[in-house]
Amino acid sequence: MVGSPLMQRALLVAVLVGVAAPVMGTYLVQRRLALLGDGIGHVALTGVAMGWLVGGALGLTPLDALAVPGAVVASIVGAVLIEVVRARGKTSGDVALALLFYGGIAGGVLLIGLAGGTSANLTGYLFGSISTVSTLDVWLTVGLAVVVLGAGIGLRPALFALCHDEEFARAAGLPVRLLNVLVAVMAALTVSVSMRVVGVLLVSALMVVPVATSQLLARSFTATMRGAMAVGVVVCVVGLTITYFVPLSPGATIVVLAIALYAVTSVLRPVLARPSRRDDPHLDVEDDVQVQEVA
Repeated sequence: MVGSPLMQRALLVAVLVGVAAPVMGTYLVQRRLALLGDGIGHVALTGVAMGWLVGGALGLTPLDALAVPGAVVASIVGAVLIEVVRARGKTSGDVALALLFYGGIAGGVLLIGLAGGTSANLTGYLFGSISTVSTLDVWLTVGLAVVVLGAGIGLRPALFALCHDEEFARAAGLPVRLLNVLVAVMAALTVSVSMRVVGVLLVSALMVVPVATSQLLARSFTATMRGAMAVGVVVCVVGLTITYFVPLSPGATIVVLAIALYAVTSVLRPVLARPSRRDDPHLDVEDDVQVQEVA
């Protein structure tokens, strides 16, 4: 399997997605914005269709050569808009997400029609199509993953303070508005990174489910992030390996594996879990230190 250039590219992309998606997912779960990835994913679909439209106008081959760059631009714009709307309080967060959901799908279908394609051309982006990963897709994924990991891990103390208690972060002198926009943009880039592997309809699951699994056993924010990254890599690689031998959808297989692992961990938690917070007064020391460093 690893001797195939196609699978080499697919495995590299799967590992990068498995590492990057749970990093931003950890912040979204902490902020109770688990569905933000879904909303951004739907907007990314409009960006895919825009890429098709521009590629056709420029006579590029293949027509979807600009699909991923288009998704990056559209998802960033959508993420920033929803953060601006949320911050100004003109509408509630769930209504803003609903607008992204419906507008993103409708815009993608309309634009792909204008580009001379059909909704069937969007199937690979809806549910993932890692078998079509090109060399350009690999380089784009590497670049986006580096940016996501650099921001998500490098700014962890500040982002943890923001997600844990926004009022504390503001009192500590952190640029809260800028950090909120940064989280939204990083979530958008994560969706773009993960699109080829699990598709825009399932990308939120890869951002959230590994985090939920890690939370069952982890004792701190940092441990949760590390565990989620490990879970993400395992389910992506195992899911891709299964689909190499069995003709199944890679995205659906990866998500089902992640959910199954969550279910098994939930059942075995009494055996696997370390002492609870009530039993050990020294838990979450690392996160407390991060908050103190920010202050």
